[in-house]
Amino acid sequence: MSVFQRETLSNGLRVLTAPLDHAQSVACYIMLAAGSRYEEQSNRGIAHFAEHMFFKGTERRPTARDLSMEVDKIGGEFNAFTSKEYTGYYIRCAGAERDTALDVLVDMLRNSKFDGGELEREKGVIIEEMNMYFDTPRDYVSSMYEELVFGSNPLGWETLGTRETVSAATRDTFLDYIGHWYQPDRMVVGVAGMIGDDLLPKLEGLLGDMPANGTDRPAPAEVERTPEPLVRVLRKDSDQANVCVGVPSYPLGHPDRYALALLGTVLGTGMSSRLFLEVRERRGLAYYVFAHNSSYTDTGTLFAQGGVDLKRADEAVKVIADEFRKLADEVVPAEELEKARALAKGRFVLQTESPNGLILFGLRREVLEGAAIEPEVLLAGLDAVTAEDVQRVAQDVIGGSGLRLALIGPFDEPEKFEQLLA
Repeated sequence: MSVFQRETLSNGLRVLTAPLDHAQSVACYIMLAAGSRYEEQSNRGIAHFAEHMFFKGTERRPTARDLSMEVDKIGGEFNAFTSKEYTGYYIRCAGAERDTALDVLVDMLRNSKFDGGELEREKGVIIEEMNMYFDTPRDYVSSMYEELVFGSNPLGWETLGTRETVSAATRDTFLDYIGHWYQPDRMVVGVAGMIGDDLLPKLEGLLGDMPANGTDRPAPAEVERTPEPLVRVLRKDSDQANVCVGVPSYPLGHPDRYALALLGTVLGTGMSSRLFLEVRERRGLAYYVFAHNSSYTDTGTLFAQGGVDLKRADEAVKVIADEFRKLADEVVPAEELEKARALAKGRFVLQTESPNGLILFGLRREVLEGAAIEPEVLLAGLDAVTAEDVQRVAQDVIGGSGLRLALIGPFDEPEKFEQLLA
């Protein structure tokens, strides 16, 4: 029996459900194929700014307090998130309160006022969020790294935007962005857990009259795989150096997506990963270090990140680079691959056993790829990966491109780090 059921409203808006018999709660989401990648130079940050403004009041619920009180009264959890390629709004609550949750979500997305006074106040909030982010090297180094990999494409832009574009935003900036991208064919409603009865008629009444105005796509990413290393250093007085090292990788739908996932797991997932053991346990170079593959619809990147000892930053960069290269040069031993496979599968099962984690998994696939796959398909994909697959992908991804390095710390010599990566 399928975990996910997919249905469509009269205007083409998709509805993805995942009923769980044991659940007493329900996770209600509205997710859109619209994020910071869908911006232009003039409105950078508007996807994230709009997410904030949707919480500021509607005609029926005029203030932020009115909206939050409505959710608090049903004991719900209310939030949203903006990424490069999608934006999501959700309420999690007791199953019996499903209709109230859906009504609030739809009211926000269809009837927000974008009040001028609220807009001006929120600009200060966003700019302070930027200040916090830019003052946190552990967070900001990943943005530097993505800019290095993706360049001038919006994928390389910081989701928060710039102080200039946020300060210049007007009510029309929001209405133009939302009118262009917040369309039924880009939108998926996700409901998981105790989904209840008559969900489709309820959603048809709330969203079925939303006009479908066609669709558009963001600019494609053109990521060059240059053979030489690329380095960007941000000089900042600090007690720790934050490094991000990586290479361009594959898009979401690539045939080798599961081999790439296990490559990232071997490299830097968990306390028995190669990076954790070598960088932290054996050498004491870092408190945190990990690796991750981040895939988008038409490109991706495999990267490692760590906060390392200032006096030994060059050693840390070289050790991380060496661990990347070893994966291309040597076949992963059978025992290590099986451990990584079990870890990847176990983390996925833990993620998807709750209504929230399950619907998020389905929605990301549905929104970005047009179809939610069953969890068993992903598990089978991981099971099918061989050690030879992992090395072949490592040779293509790591051996086929120079390493990129973003570094924050009190350093003035990017050339020294380029030599370490060569």
